[in-house]
Amino acid sequence: MTKISDLRKSYERAELGEDASHANPLQQFDQWLHEAISAEIPEPNAMTLATVGSDLRPSSRVVLIKGYDERGIVWYSNYESRKGRELAGNPYAALQFHWVELERVVRIEGCFEKTSAEESDVYYASRPLDSRIGAWASPQSQVIANRGVLVANAAKYAAQYLMQPPRPPHWGGFRLVPDRWEFWQGRRSRLHDRLRYTQGSDGTWLRERLAP
Repeated sequence: MTKISDLRKSYERAELGEDASHANPLQQFDQWLHEAISAEIPEPNAMTLATVGSDLRPSSRVVLIKGYDERGIVWYSNYESRKGRELAGNPYAALQFHWVELERVVRIEGCFEKTSAEESDVYYASRPLDSRIGAWASPQSQVIANRGVLVANAAKYAAQYLMQPPRPPHWGGFRLVPDRWEFWQGRRSRLHDRLRYTQGSDGTWLRERLAP
């Protein structure tokens, strides 16, 4: 049996230099995300979200990016979930994309805000019907007796709302407004490329190389 401590990989696919990277981190992210999509890697839109609760315990989970622009990175979920409660108490959070096949990682840090009700309504209406019902049926992060609770809830709300369920008041969009980005490209001999972008008070971005 292979020992975990013996698992190693040589990273040799690409490089990330200052001259070849964008001065604006959003442009660099846009390029890398589209390259991940074009490479047809599994779920290129999956990202790990890390939050910290009032007890100072960190927690993480995988969510799906649903939009991004100069305002920030957007995903949707239940505002009453653990992540929703933690963000309400501490608005600072971190995201990470790991595109294993491309030997790339993107880390993003910043402050959270809710999307507008209009944005949340538009995205909610675009979801499949069963997903819209599911937003009503699941009391996310709460203890339930068994799966039958979810099934019963789904049947209840499907009968109540038929084909037009409204967006639940406890469900909507989150937006992380970045003030720090890091792009990591695997390289040989563990001499990886790491470029960090930090935002100054004037809104400009400082790009720096970090030791791996």
